[in-house]
Amino acid sequence: MRKNVAEYRVIFSDIDSMGVVYYANYLSWFERGRTEFFREIDLPYTEIVKQGVMIPVSEVYCKYHKPARYDDVVQIETTVSSFKRVTIVFDCEIYRKSDRTLLISGYTKHAFLDLNGKIVKIPDFIHEKIKSLME
Repeated sequence: MRKNVAEYRVIFSDIDSMGVVYYANYLSWFERGRTEFFREIDLPYTEIVKQGVMIPVSEVYCKYHKPARYDDVVQIETTVSSFKRVTIVFDCEIYRKSDRTLLISGYTKHAFLDLNGKIVKIPDFIHEKIKSLME
């Protein structure tokens, strides 16, 4: 299975008063990983929406292992663990680059919707690209 690795340097606005990354910010890093995953397979979100498809989050799980701190460079590793008729699941692991310490692991589950918010099956142009990655 293909894995996308995106890097990010923790900035001051990411941290809380205790000097660690505020817990909810990790979810935006999950999104950064998904965005880069799609971009790497030539399916940027803008193109997906132009084709009349939205992929909102329907479920999220996040396990906090160790904190990230200001100026850490993190690696956001994203893979597709499941895709079915109308859903896709992205697994995400976030590591501190300097020592490969696992900081966060989790997943997001997404539904496929048309622009009116109706659930639709995964469009062929997405299905074929994801299927080829999982073989």
